[in-house]
Amino acid sequence: MQIKSSTVLRNDYNAVSTLAHQTQEPIYITKNGEGDVVVMSIAAFEERELQLKHRADILEAEFSRLNGEPTCSVAQVRERLREKYRHA
Repeated sequence: MQIKSSTVLRNDYNAVSTLAHQTQEPIYITKNGEGDVVVMSIAAFEERELQLKHRADILEAEFSRLNGEPTCSVAQVRERLREKYRHA
């Protein structure tokens, strides 16, 4: 975890930007010694968003399974995929 003051962001944006791209992690920016905002590269942000979407999709599928929705075995999925690619 990287923590930088708002002064560093204001006075040396390029260094903060470079750090964000190199570490691919959020950089916490403080103002008057307190947490204020988080800065991260677009690539890191998009990856984070994708991970959150995948987690939400998995959670939704698990809730459906727990609520009695029909499921497929691994063997059934494999057979469906084989069938799909036979006709592709």
